[in-house]
Amino acid sequence: MARGNSTEVNEFCLLGFGAQQEFWHILFIVFLLIYVTSITGNTGIILLINTDSRFQTPMYFFLQHLAFVDICYTSAITPKLLQSFTEEKNFISFWGCVIQLLVYATFATSDCYLLAMMAVDRYVAICKPLHYTIIMSRRVCIHLVAGSYIMGSINASVHTGFTFSLSFCKSKNINHFFCDGPPILALSCSSIDINLKLLVVFVGFNLMFTGLVIIFSYIYIMATILKMSSSAGRKKSFSTCASHLTTVTIFYGTLSYMYLQSHSNNAQENMKVASIFYGTVIPMLNPLIYSFRNKEVKEALKLIGKKFF
Repeated sequence: MARGNSTEVNEFCLLGFGAQQEFWHILFIVFLLIYVTSITGNTGIILLINTDSRFQTPMYFFLQHLAFVDICYTSAITPKLLQSFTEEKNFISFWGCVIQLLVYATFATSDCYLLAMMAVDRYVAICKPLHYTIIMSRRVCIHLVAGSYIMGSINASVHTGFTFSLSFCKSKNINHFFCDGPPILALSCSSIDINLKLLVVFVGFNLMFTGLVIIFSYIYIMATILKMSSSAGRKKSFSTCASHLTTVTIFYGTLSYMYLQSHSNNAQENMKVASIFYGTVIPMLNPLIYSFRNKEVKEALKLIGKKFF
């Protein structure tokens, strides 16, 4: 990766939120609890799926990878966020910044594709139940998950490579709590036209493609459910989609807020708040949503509770 004329920049300073120092300890405790809950919950989901034979289905195969991805991208940014509340100046090395953006972008993009694959899984399960095991075979599921990781890696590699090949001479202060693309581009004294075009094309494609897959999957699902004559069958079908729909609504709702808000004076601060929710809160909510809204998971957790308590 070429660094052009940026060799004089060996580190960056993450400005964070700039909150008053008397609140730092409170914020540190709050986000530490969120992070610990996220890691514990997602790790628990992965262990539960791998140790209980009832969960050896495509839906839970995707869910365990979603939990893994959540662990990875929240771990890429939350430790530096916590550090910002313990130090007056939060520095990160040049290569530390490169790795942080690469890891975060890889798994955040993979998250979008995994949610889309889970929507396709629900579509096949409800609309084509007789062919479900054939269509959603183990081999197909592995290929879909691998494709999600590959798309995430391509997206992250392109953005990271083009971002850090720029020259940085304006400042080394990143107006964010982690190394995100747009705040880093703001520091460049090189032309960023190509970077902005790539950002629009790649982010636009990833969000549009995965969003359309989810929308069309649920259009067909709703059409199939409404044709069912049995109210019990409709209720069961709705319940199998409830957790995923909740996760998708929160996830894409946050992304829409991040990328569709107007460019006001408070846009950067609003972006930070949205990034906090997207990068730390959502990974904590996902295991809670799938635990409390999923009958099978609740039953498995009750059995585990009876064994140990």
